[in-house]
Amino acid sequence: MTTFTIKINERTKAGKAFRMLTETFFKDAKGIEITEKTDEKEDEVYNPEFVKMIKEADKRGNFTTVNPDDIWGSLGLK
Repeated sequence: MTTFTIKINERTKAGKAFRMLTETFFKDAKGIEITEKTDEKEDEVYNPEFVKMIKEADKRGNFTTVNPDDIWGSLGLK
């Protein structure tokens, strides 16, 4: 028995097409087993503590808007 591991980014057009293709052709095929395992790290883009901290700061309204073209000037550090 041989095992292939293929990582598919389902957010891309090619990833979606590849997944649909494999499921369509091999779903009920004898001798081929499709298993699914997602990376937990991909699902958790941000640290939950960081998200909580940002949401609390947003509620308090204590944040600084930064101009990406002049970061240091926006922070008053020029």
